[in-house]
Amino acid sequence: MASECERREFLLRMMQFPCTLLLLSVAGPLEVLAEAGAESEPKARHFGMGVQVDKCIGCGRCVEACKAENGVLREPYFFRTWVERYVFDSQGNVTVDSPEGGIHGFEPLNEHADVFRSFFVPKLCNHCANPPCVQVCPVGATFTSEDGVVLVDQDYCIGCRYCIQACPYGARYLDPRTKTADKCTFCYHRIQRGLRPACVEACPTQARIFGEVDVKTSPLTRLKRMQHVQILKPHLNTEPRVFYTGIDTEVR
Repeated sequence: MASECERREFLLRMMQFPCTLLLLSVAGPLEVLAEAGAESEPKARHFGMGVQVDKCIGCGRCVEACKAENGVLREPYFFRTWVERYVFDSQGNVTVDSPEGGIHGFEPLNEHADVFRSFFVPKLCNHCANPPCVQVCPVGATFTSEDGVVLVDQDYCIGCRYCIQACPYGARYLDPRTKTADKCTFCYHRIQRGLRPACVEACPTQARIFGEVDVKTSPLTRLKRMQHVQILKPHLNTEPRVFYTGIDTEVR
């Protein structure tokens, strides 16, 4: 007959057997989950901007803030961002003006003029997902960052002006001091520190909205969800990341 010690040892082994089977059955899936977690990477961020045209008052503070923050020349033909005024008469004709880029605001319209509608449209680099400027740069000085911001490497730029000619939005210029191309960067040095672009901070009516594209908690995503947004020159398939609300087809 088995002794009391032998019986106890047998019972302990039987109790441990189901636990061993359970561990063996889940070991495979656990390893798969661990490997999947190790291989997964955070989704890349892509920044964009929304412009609510009906909120823009043409004060020019965004233009001033941009020049001050980024050291843009004060001359009236060097801009990283500018503001245009569109005026429609009763016949449907439209006139566009942008005195000194709108940096000092706009003169009031003549009260006796035939004005059916008028509004202001801030302009800037559209930071396209398919940027023509990147495609034509012969030395790779113009490039798209990992977070979707189109930038210019001043050390590589040779000032050939190809990118300036290729931009369908007129958002680039040649800096006479460096002889290199310059443009809006979404204030890249600020957004890398978690700040908003200077033009967004300076806007007194919050006409400009900055955030990540296609992120549910982003203010830009909320704008796109709550309002009808449009892009400039959609037929070019450049896929701009600057979105407008309340613009007419005449806005180019």
